[in-house]
Amino acid sequence: MARHLITSALPYINGIKHLGNLVGSQLPADLYARYLRGRGHEVMFICATDEHGTPAELAAAKTGEPVAEYCARMHGEQSALARGFGLSFDHYGRSSSERNRALTQHFAGVLADAGYIREVSEKQVYSLDDGRFLPDRYIEGTCPNCGYERARGDQCENCTKQLDPTDLIDPRSAISGSTNLEVRETKHLYLRQSALKGEIADWIDSKTDWPILTTSIAKKWLTDGDGLRDRGITRDLNWGVPVKRGNQDWPGMEGKVFYVWFDAPIEYIGATAEWADANGRAEADWRGWWRVDEGAGDVTYTQFMGKDNVPFHTLSFPCTLIGSGEPWKMVDYIKSFNYLTYDGGQFSTSQGRGVFMDNALEILPADYWRWWLLSHAPESGDSEFTWENFQQSVNKDLADVLGNFVSRITKFCRSKFGEAVPEGGAYGADETALIEALTTRIRAYEGHMDRMEIRRSAAELRAIWVLGNEYLQGAAPWATFKSDPEKAAMQVRLGLNLIRLYAVLSAPFIPFASKSMLEAMRTDLADWPGDVAEALAALQPGRHAFTVPEVLFAKITDDQRVEWEERFKGARE
Repeated sequence: MARHLITSALPYINGIKHLGNLVGSQLPADLYARYLRGRGHEVMFICATDEHGTPAELAAAKTGEPVAEYCARMHGEQSALARGFGLSFDHYGRSSSERNRALTQHFAGVLADAGYIREVSEKQVYSLDDGRFLPDRYIEGTCPNCGYERARGDQCENCTKQLDPTDLIDPRSAISGSTNLEVRETKHLYLRQSALKGEIADWIDSKTDWPILTTSIAKKWLTDGDGLRDRGITRDLNWGVPVKRGNQDWPGMEGKVFYVWFDAPIEYIGATAEWADANGRAEADWRGWWRVDEGAGDVTYTQFMGKDNVPFHTLSFPCTLIGSGEPWKMVDYIKSFNYLTYDGGQFSTSQGRGVFMDNALEILPADYWRWWLLSHAPESGDSEFTWENFQQSVNKDLADVLGNFVSRITKFCRSKFGEAVPEGGAYGADETALIEALTTRIRAYEGHMDRMEIRRSAAELRAIWVLGNEYLQGAAPWATFKSDPEKAAMQVRLGLNLIRLYAVLSAPFIPFASKSMLEAMRTDLADWPGDVAEALAALQPGRHAFTVPEVLFAKITDDQRVEWEERFKGARE
């Protein structure tokens, strides 16, 4: 049994997340966590809401709530939706927690002691109409790189280029829309990333197994232009982690908070400490996941995120950990994703475009969405969600292949043998060939899952389902029963055991359907299959009862598809 730490990029607190957010980090992380647990490994799966910075303040201002109350409410809503989609976090924390506050201030202190933080007097945009300095995300304008008209002052959402507010063309306040802006002088803290460039470069070069997408983005930010630049880690905001040097005040930094991209990744550690607090565990229990000197040396740490988050996880957060001089666990593998687009346009939380998590669960159970999103995960390039493709995938994969198999075998058994696993008959050549084919496919499935090849894993799982259908079609127990009831009993018994096997193998992708299949087979035996022949004898003949489940997956009709296309044209009220 190995120990695996898994973190998913923290979703912003500013509203319900869309399907693109879901498939870009949380959902594939859950797939991997469920798979590893199924294989018997010890897993710590951590995520949290990212509650500081401009998005939280602006969203709270729109609703008229105090920002702390808004964040508490939205954390509850996001937590409920995460449960609705079956995301199996060991803890879903909050970056506004006391744990994260203390850790962030601790890191700032040790980085300063090590000489990796400098104070900088700089010019910053001040809004005369708003009466305040505007942090990067409070400024919008046209991106000088791609021409996108709603680029933010820190990064263009469209082309992902890192920006400074003064780079924007026709800048305006994101609070009021005012263009009555001027540049004033203020003082901020900068993380001296440039001083750590050599160590960061060596570390990235050592990760020869990382996806090309991850490595290419990291190296581009590391070497393009002036290379790795020092990064401001404080902002003039009211909401955030107050700037302190450890537990001491920081002269000249009164009224400032740490930049959200400094404290947010630290919340991976903070949320693990929150897990310990919530479960009455000792300090050593969470530190054993994060401190190499306290037990984390045998931990494999994997991060999941969209490609826009890669620079902060390959450069900035590693600078924080390395610069601290403390033995914190560094990430071993970063699985990054391209974008999921929606009917020819982009999903966008800020612009309310696309299908959102709450909408999705209103119209269909979570497994429908989980299957489509994971089987179309944007790994090698962007993927596009269309209602026609979604309908075809659900109908052909879930309803026609898996659902049809479960329905046919259980209903036939009930009609001819009753609701118990039938006795009689012995395997022949067809059954032996099926077991060999299943073994080959299952080992391939494991290989893809081990390598986090999401789409290939889904394709292999579907192929495993297809093998059962092909066997059932060829064996035709309904015809065999007329001349050889015992042989038909054996074929049906094999089919019922396949349902249990499919439930185990499919659990990472479709956990709710998997649970229904196990319940229908009246078993909680969910051991991962080593010897396939042995796995297909788990349900004992003659005494093991089962029930015929409700329809596992209903087909999406053309009328439903048309209705949903009209309802979700890409705008959210």
